[in-house]
Amino acid sequence: MLPSTSVNSSMQGNGALNSRDAARHTAGAKRYKYLRRLFRFRQMDFEFAAWQMLYLFTSPQRVYRNFHYRKQTKDQWARDDPAFLVLLSVWLCVSTVGFGFVLDMGFFKMIKLLLWVVFIDCVGVGLLISTLMWFISNKYLVRRQSRDCDVEWGYAFDVHLNAFYPLLVILHFIQLFFINHVILTDTFIGYLVGNTLWLIAVGYYIYVISIK
Repeated sequence: MLPSTSVNSSMQGNGALNSRDAARHTAGAKRYKYLRRLFRFRQMDFEFAAWQMLYLFTSPQRVYRNFHYRKQTKDQWARDDPAFLVLLSVWLCVSTVGFGFVLDMGFFKMIKLLLWVVFIDCVGVGLLISTLMWFISNKYLVRRQSRDCDVEWGYAFDVHLNAFYPLLVILHFIQLFFINHVILTDTFIGYLVGNTLWLIAVGYYIYVISIK
């Protein structure tokens, strides 16, 4: 069964949600709480976010197990702490700058590459994939079809971010060690190494988004 949120989980003894619980569980309230914490770095758990990034490589199942714990304790699948997003943003900037230096890009080309990676590769593709999978999940894969039980869109986007981070490290960090002396040599070995890295990155992305 897919991760889904049911508002009935917080029902009171009389069979109805009180007004405070109902407001707390709305998507707008969760989004407001998340955005409010986005610039409060002291309230973010960066150590736990770094732990998640490590285990996305070694044991992604442990990361998703934490999503189940959050559902049990906070009645929410999606992350309520933006620390992972902040660290991912730092990785995006650092890795893209490193990519630009290795390829000897100018300043403006590097900025253009950074904007492309952030708004197209990460956010744009992420919005497309997350929305598509969110729609398919709620339309065809959720076992109990009702308005009270559905897959959170925020959780779908978190799954994309989980899968995007290993892809970013493989293509924007590991690949840098091979790009000048192997991949760009216009040889069979160069094509083989470059395409293999892309295959591993895309394959691992699909693997991470497929974990239950």
